[in-house]
Amino acid sequence: MKEIKLEINIQYCQVDELGDEDQELVKVAKEATQNSYAKYSHFCVGAAIRLQDGRIMKGANQENAAFPSGLCAERTAIFAAQANYPELPIAALAIAAKNEYGFTGEPVTPCGACRQVILEIEDRYKHPVKIMLYGTHGVYVLKSIKDLMPLCFVDENMSK
Repeated sequence: MKEIKLEINIQYCQVDELGDEDQELVKVAKEATQNSYAKYSHFCVGAAIRLQDGRIMKGANQENAAFPSGLCAERTAIFAAQANYPELPIAALAIAAKNEYGFTGEPVTPCGACRQVILEIEDRYKHPVKIMLYGTHGVYVLKSIKDLMPLCFVDENMSK
């Protein structure tokens, strides 16, 4: 038996250290938390995506009394983009979250279902999605969802 070691590289910076386009995307993700419907958890999540042509779309989590019927911010943004601009890859994604005390200090990561959807987008377009996870203490910057899912399941796995 051998051991395989996996390493993940994540940049950690302040918002003002990001480029102008990325700062704008984080700003839109923060604003998108206002569109959250979080009646039950009071945890508002906003997402903003930048398509390859520079267009920005946003999403917010939407809860429901029947919990499985809700949807995360990341998926609302991605599905809206895919429904309206299916020909355009997603270049970047920013996520921000807040609770009753304000924005979270540490960045919040996508749930497993959202990670799989982002992975499918990367696989579909053969293009990585840059991910920025906002927290008041700093921003995690990842080159691809594969940084959060180094062992992942994509279409190619079904044909091996």
